[in-house]
Amino acid sequence: MADQSNAHSLPMVPASFFGIVLGLAGLGSNWRIAHAAWGLPAVVGELIYLAAGVSWLILVVLYGLKWLNAAQAAREEATHAIQCCFIGLVGVATMLVAAGALPYSRPLAVALYVLGALFTIWFGLWRTGLLWRGGRDAEATTPVLYLPLVAGGFVTGIVAAALGWLEIAELAFGMGFFTWLAVESVLLHRLYTAGPLPKPLRPTLGIQLAPPAVGATCYLAVGGAHSDLFAHMLIGYALLQALLQLRMLPWIMEQPFGASYWAFTFGATALAGAATRVAMDAPTGIFTWLAPVLFVASNVVVLTIAAGTVVHLFKGKLLPKPVPAATDK
Repeated sequence: MADQSNAHSLPMVPASFFGIVLGLAGLGSNWRIAHAAWGLPAVVGELIYLAAGVSWLILVVLYGLKWLNAAQAAREEATHAIQCCFIGLVGVATMLVAAGALPYSRPLAVALYVLGALFTIWFGLWRTGLLWRGGRDAEATTPVLYLPLVAGGFVTGIVAAALGWLEIAELAFGMGFFTWLAVESVLLHRLYTAGPLPKPLRPTLGIQLAPPAVGATCYLAVGGAHSDLFAHMLIGYALLQALLQLRMLPWIMEQPFGASYWAFTFGATALAGAATRVAMDAPTGIFTWLAPVLFVASNVVVLTIAAGTVVHLFKGKLLPKPVPAATDK
């Protein structure tokens, strides 16, 4: 009988594709906040969260099948100096989907959160333990180092606060915040002193906006969304990172568009969401006009990248080559 494996070929989805879920969930959260702040249609945020949930489910299935049908490629990704850190997004994306599900089913949200948090902590400890052994090439130091424990810690705190588990949220904020400070010093030293990032890695600089922006979101969630000096400081540093990214965008875009550009979306949506929360708590001053500007900008960023992703998908330029499904011998 002829080999039928090609009839069952599967796309070899990289872990970095879970960044799509982060961008969509961040935008969905912004629309929920915008509904509370400005009375914008609530259904928009729910539909975007639905898209995030569907994307998450598809990616979980495909990534799981990758480990079954292309285990060698999956192991190589897990041990790669740069690509490995994207695996941490699996847990982060799961917790964000839990936040989307919370208004509809608390048990489902709790189950997803626990799974996502446990995976995040396990992977973060595993990967950081390897990093602490040393021997790492400085050229492999990129903003993806933030993903396992910085993004993981802050999102663990954000969703824990939404579930009402404030002590867990406070512990998670500390985990994310101090890891961010430590990793940022290492990363900036590399950017200042080592060779320029190769073109394929330049879009990872989009992640640089996320720590202060997502950190501000986590801080506001833990503190009951009360505006104060520290919240303003975090947002101020996030604004600086956003301006730096705009300044460097021509250099970054020497790398042709691809799924890697989703790296810009989570930080952009988190910055807009944090600014809107501050504007709601203190409805006077600079945040009253800054929040709507950032909200519009975050929509432009996510929708532009989403449109480009769909175009690339239909052109067959988005996904790596399919991997033949495993067959019985």
